[in-house]
Amino acid sequence: MSNSITIEDFYKIFQESDRQREETERILRESFQRSQEEADRRAAKADRTMEELKKVVANTSREVGNLTSRWGQFVENLVEPGVVRLFQSRGIAVKETHPRIKAKRSTVAMEIDILAVDDNVAVAVEVKSRLSITDVDEFREKLSKFKQAFPAYKNYNIHGAVAGIEIDEGVDRYAYRQGLFVIKQSGETVEIANDEAFKPKRW
Repeated sequence: MSNSITIEDFYKIFQESDRQREETERILRESFQRSQEEADRRAAKADRTMEELKKVVANTSREVGNLTSRWGQFVENLVEPGVVRLFQSRGIAVKETHPRIKAKRSTVAMEIDILAVDDNVAVAVEVKSRLSITDVDEFREKLSKFKQAFPAYKNYNIHGAVAGIEIDEGVDRYAYRQGLFVIKQSGETVEIANDEAFKPKRW
């Protein structure tokens, strides 16, 4: 009995190998296609999740902004009714207040939370729910440009005041040294924290 492989046997082996190769390729293609489809599904799901997350972030930011704005208005409404009384008690004879006055000129744009006015003197008041040193510095910079923004007050003596429901430690003393009045909450109203020796700066 011969152990030699005939051409027919070799052809059969080749055909079987070819079938196995095709089957392997088919399995690999199907596996790749399933992997690709799964990856596409995950990517689509991730895109949907990202879009939903963006909407949540946008809605949250909008709600926080609205809440911050309403809280800011609440603080301003707490401070404004007492402003005339407070400064008259310090010898600054303001008689009227103007909330949220704005100016936009080619060289400067500005908003003042509360402006208390008399014939030749005005007090610009910056109102914060929480007052920091940064707020004080930014307000001083604003005051230095006040008459550029509001030239109608160029002949006025301009004083500055900062008001806060919460005031970071040491900020009241810092503002005092910068020549600013400091207005604090006192029960259901507000009061000037500066002592009687205080000399306000003029801008």
